[in-house]
Amino acid sequence: MPVQTANAVTLKGVRLDRGGRTILRDLDLVVPAGSITAVLGPSGTGKSTLLAALTGELVPATGTVQVFGEAVPRRSRELLEMRKGLGVLLQGNGLLTDLSVAENVALPLRTHTRLPEPVLQRLVAMKLNAVGLRAAAGLYPRELSGGMARRVALARALALDPPLMLYDEPLTGLDPIASGVIMSLIRRLSRSLGLTSIIVSHHVHETLPIADQAVVIANGSIVFDGTPAQLEASEDPLLRQFLRGEPDGPIPFESAPLERTRAEAG
Repeated sequence: MPVQTANAVTLKGVRLDRGGRTILRDLDLVVPAGSITAVLGPSGTGKSTLLAALTGELVPATGTVQVFGEAVPRRSRELLEMRKGLGVLLQGNGLLTDLSVAENVALPLRTHTRLPEPVLQRLVAMKLNAVGLRAAAGLYPRELSGGMARRVALARALALDPPLMLYDEPLTGLDPIASGVIMSLIRRLSRSLGLTSIIVSHHVHETLPIADQAVVIANGSIVFDGTPAQLEASEDPLLRQFLRGEPDGPIPFESAPLERTRAEAG
């Protein structure tokens, strides 16, 4: 995958549908190479759907999606090759419970390379050391805390040295201390390895401090694209509602009718 281009991700006129329903529309977005971009928005607004378009899981109904200057391929062999250049950290970590920490991190290397075993083991140790878990190599996922499991998943996502990292709600289920550790790791690794990182999250106050670019998705489209400072200074009612976590405003609170029904029933 070429990485010389100035932009890691480019979306032009993209519409994303699922099950015959439009989830996101009129998406125009540029993510500079080497940057950390926070894609923010309320739960259920389609942030993860955007990631699905970047990985090729979801083909746009209209528009184009490019990763490092090349359109996301549709043929399975070319798509598999492109995905080698993507690191993805999933909400649920996706660790295999019958494999040790070291074996989980080694899995992408065993699948996609033919490295000699000593070299592979050194790489696994390096990845675990990068996330502060080299001493945990022999443990199993059931023996890990939530924060440790997330760091193992991060080490595995970095195993093939991908130039682009995608994070899908990386703080889900973590306490404030573990959340701080994960965000600090993302920032340090992104800078030291020269990665482009896209972080999908609804944890605004934890994510914005490490981001170069902030994108807000609401009501089916991108409603803001700028710097974190510009976002926090915005007087837009929709953005202020989201940043302050207010239930009333331009962003509808979908659970409200259900809650009123329950209240009336009680």
